[in-house]
Amino acid sequence: MISCLLSRCKTPSSWTTPWRLTVLLVVSFVLVVCFEYANLPAALLLGPMITAIMLATSGAGITLPKPMFLMAQGILGMMIANSLPLTVFAKISQEWPLFLIGTVSTIVTSSFLGWLLSRTGLLPGTTAIWGSSPGAASAMTIMSESYGADMRLVAFMQYLRVACCAIAATVVATVFHVDELIVEPTDWLGVSSWSGFTLTLAIILVACVAGVILRLPSGPMLLALAVGLMIKFSGILPIVLPNWCLAISFAVLGWSIGFRFTRQVLRHAWYVFPHVLGAILALIAINACVAMLLISFADIDPLTAFLATSPGGADSVAIIAASTRADVSFVMAMQVARFLLVLLAGPMLARWLSSIKAI
Repeated sequence: MISCLLSRCKTPSSWTTPWRLTVLLVVSFVLVVCFEYANLPAALLLGPMITAIMLATSGAGITLPKPMFLMAQGILGMMIANSLPLTVFAKISQEWPLFLIGTVSTIVTSSFLGWLLSRTGLLPGTTAIWGSSPGAASAMTIMSESYGADMRLVAFMQYLRVACCAIAATVVATVFHVDELIVEPTDWLGVSSWSGFTLTLAIILVACVAGVILRLPSGPMLLALAVGLMIKFSGILPIVLPNWCLAISFAVLGWSIGFRFTRQVLRHAWYVFPHVLGAILALIAINACVAMLLISFADIDPLTAFLATSPGGADSVAIIAASTRADVSFVMAMQVARFLLVLLAGPMLARWLSSIKAI
């Protein structure tokens, strides 16, 4: 019997579904812990996504129920809305010329670099344009599929940029004599209000169902984001999303993306890696020049200027800003302004740039 079991488990493709689920959960957990320990950005999504990629490309993939994926999108949208500071729009209105320069310059640069990549023909459809969008990586990845892009390659491009930007921001913080970046401990098990949590989930569920019925592109995430913004800034209800709920949602998103990978997609990602990395480094360098302009003409301190114009990894940028002498409100207001502008203009911009490519 033992030899029979060993023969059945000889290759991943022969694993039973319970065994695949066990490996998926255990390896995902280990990678998340390792990434969190190393303070890598988006660890909760990257760990599960990498695990799913390994299983999918070895023949042990799993098809997740679509409602799980849609609900995770809704939770992501509500989380983004809840993470916006209440003072962000007041800060933007007070210093709108600076925010206009900072956000538009980054979007124009990233769009141009994405257009150049799309002209090479190395990436299908609007993949290069969505992969170059300097918004929230998870949101851009989820939205891209509805607009003709390859979600797998968009995820590859987005999270490579997030990693590069996090490294660059850490280097800049070190240059400005920040000895140690202190990360606040996270309460993974607590729930501030069970009734508030239940109500939040109910609202997200309604938004997801409405998004599916209305057939909106990325409807569950965008409707949950819109409803979340109304709730957040009106203050009529508390938004309660405990960290363990967010962790599960990010894991589901990571698994859903990762299980779509094939060996052919991985080979293609490796093939375009130098081109994508070059575009990312060019974007970081150009944004550093924009930061220099803010330093010279707006009297913004160097660390604040660089973190505010960093084109990715808003979570890691927030941690670094909060742990240093940087102006956290200015940094986060710039990041939020750029994300909202990309969220609104991204689909139209992608279609327009694709039409230029076609011409």
